[in-house]
Amino acid sequence: MFGKRRKAFLVSAALVGGALLMTACQDTEDGAAPSASATDVPAADVSGADAAGSDASKGADKGAEQGADKGSDAKDGGSAEGSGADAGDGTKVPVQQACGANDISWSTRSESQAGGYILIMAKAKQGITCILPAALPTVAFGSDGTEAGPAEQSVGDAVTLSGATTAYAGVNPKTTNTDGGKELDSIIVGVGNEDPDPVSLEVGTITVDKPVVTNWHTAPADAVPSA
Repeated sequence: MFGKRRKAFLVSAALVGGALLMTACQDTEDGAAPSASATDVPAADVSGADAAGSDASKGADKGAEQGADKGSDAKDGGSAEGSGADAGDGTKVPVQQACGANDISWSTRSESQAGGYILIMAKAKQGITCILPAALPTVAFGSDGTEAGPAEQSVGDAVTLSGATTAYAGVNPKTTNTDGGKELDSIIVGVGNEDPDPVSLEVGTITVDKPVVTNWHTAPADAVPSA
């Protein structure tokens, strides 16, 4: 009886010892230092890193936007300040416009030279600078629109009107030696045939037959029609 108990006790001790050994091994394995990984970073640290990265990204985007805005401002400013024609030395000069009849203050007077003619005087209105082209003034007479032909052999120079500068053109309303012609008291003047706003100028009673007109000149003595 005693021998059986002793044998059973030894078997039980062996089983208990084996179980303890297995538990120890398992604890040893479980106690091994875990390998480091990104997922083991505490949640607070991860969120902090994300926030820092987000702030850095926002800062870069904001800096890029500000840089683009400044570049756009500089471009716009340069465009406004650099407008005009190139003078050849890197500077810009204002581009002047061609004159229209409505840019000009007009006046006329009768002259006795060369058998009598009408002197047309043109000055730019206040604050306007414009160019009379190197072409005949357009001068028309009567309801039928009879136009004056050239009184000179060639076209003259362009004239820039500004301030007190005055341009002169002479009109001979009758170049024939006959008694015929139209009796009129005004002329229609424009800057070229395409001028959208020609003006009517009172000149007194005149007889019109094959009229002629000079180019624009800066001296009245040069605007005497010879034909």
